[in-house]
Amino acid sequence: MDNRADAIVVGAGLAGLVAAAELADAGKSVLIVEQEGENSIGGQAFWSLGGLFFVDSPEQRRMRIHDSVDLALADWMGSAQFDRPEDYWPRKVAEAFVHFAAGEMRPWLYEQGMRWFPVVGWAERGGSTAHAHGNSAPRFHLSWGTGPGVVAPFERRVREHMRGGRIIIEFRHQVSRLTVADGRVTGVAGERLAVSTVERGEQSNREVIGDFEYAAGAVLVTAGGIGGNHDLVRENWPVERLGKPPAHMISGVPHHVDGRMLGITHDAGAAIINSDRMWHYTEGIKNWNPIWPKHGIRIIPGPSSLWFDADGRRLPAPCLPGFDTLSTLREILATGHDYSWFVLTQKIIEKEFALSGSEQNPDMTSEKWKEVLKSRLSKGAPPPVEAFKQHGEDFVVADNLQALVAGMNELVGDSRIDHDALRTQIAARDLQIDNPYSKDAQITAIHGARRYIGDKLFRTATPHRFLDPANGPLIAVRLHVLTRKTLGGLHTNLDGQVLDAGGEPIGGLYAAGEVAGFGGGGYHGYNALEGTFLGGCIFSGRCAGRHAAANL
Repeated sequence: MDNRADAIVVGAGLAGLVAAAELADAGKSVLIVEQEGENSIGGQAFWSLGGLFFVDSPEQRRMRIHDSVDLALADWMGSAQFDRPEDYWPRKVAEAFVHFAAGEMRPWLYEQGMRWFPVVGWAERGGSTAHAHGNSAPRFHLSWGTGPGVVAPFERRVREHMRGGRIIIEFRHQVSRLTVADGRVTGVAGERLAVSTVERGEQSNREVIGDFEYAAGAVLVTAGGIGGNHDLVRENWPVERLGKPPAHMISGVPHHVDGRMLGITHDAGAAIINSDRMWHYTEGIKNWNPIWPKHGIRIIPGPSSLWFDADGRRLPAPCLPGFDTLSTLREILATGHDYSWFVLTQKIIEKEFALSGSEQNPDMTSEKWKEVLKSRLSKGAPPPVEAFKQHGEDFVVADNLQALVAGMNELVGDSRIDHDALRTQIAARDLQIDNPYSKDAQITAIHGARRYIGDKLFRTATPHRFLDPANGPLIAVRLHVLTRKTLGGLHTNLDGQVLDAGGEPIGGLYAAGEVAGFGGGGYHGYNALEGTFLGGCIFSGRCAGRHAAANL
């Protein structure tokens, strides 16, 4: 191929596909370079649950959810807690994204063929005060087809341009250097890697078989974050805020999410900000059928499971299932251990347990209502959840609490959990069930959740006593810290232009998606509201692609 294009996009994930499609729609020639094989197109987004953050959507209105730009902005700013001079552009991107999510985003995506499950999910509820972290209303719109359904319209647009010769994708091309001339980025250089025959998500080889160098009027970096590189995660861990990093973590993203392009782009003069801001989940379980190294899956819980630390002490509010991820992470790590426990009943696992990821939700991914109804309304938990219950090493199932505690202690190899202490806490909780009011913050939260029709129908079990055998068996789940998202990254402005240490745009250089903290260098601030990772890739990729196209 010709070694020059109007624009080069580094990375064929969601942000890269969006940017490339926008560039090609504007008549520009685009070269996408991707270090993985063709089966990895779509990147991390392919593996996602497909949730998108919309504000005042038709789905919300049909569910009688009252939402607005003002409420969403208040939630975002209360969660982000921007407090640094360098947060100027992250804040601007956040404000622009919320208006996008309340306006053009849904009709634009709908026009491209995307659809959403009619029941809106209520993620990351906060559980503190109105001006602090959390979603005040359900905003998590599950895309029909999950992650692949989000990728599909942009992959389709890219492939149409490939057939027309406007876009070329070079797979197994690993960028190692951005070329710079007179202070402007003029292209990329790196190594051609040997063909890989591994399945999507599996760790591929890094055998070098040649090199390459390409030139362009603009380079757009869309290469993802650091979640697959535990060394980088620990290196950037915010010890002063979250405590000492876990000795043991599992990975919610494939091995190739390695953060290489952050350092490479920094070497070309780019500023990196907010590298200590990150988003890792506390409800991780080891995948019994792993695809990538240390493969973990996140439990997306309803509000009813009891959460205990490694010593069997119940976590305090707002450390409730699905309420405040980073507060819970900080609370767990303060114990000196890197795991915790859910204790629940069969009734809860059947109604409230969902697993993150397209492969763990084959019914939704299939886009077939028959499969969804069969999976969600049949007796027992959804089949992927039942498979983890049967095969997952982190699950303990027992007919009584004595046997459950014995199994928990056997799993971790010590006698840390005391049966009598655990029973006392569970029995006290059970006494709070008889009334529609309670002094227990979690019971109050459950009653609040059930006032939302979506939670009552699909996500929150009828309150019941844990120690009543009729509600059993009892289940305990050991939970690990699961690496996932990088909230900081390359410093950009609202147009996706990468900034240098002085805050000035670097000519010819753009960034979008997770490598840019999903826009601006960290538009989430300290906390994410969920549905904002894919949405941030779409928004920042669109902004960067359109601005680059208009200035080439």
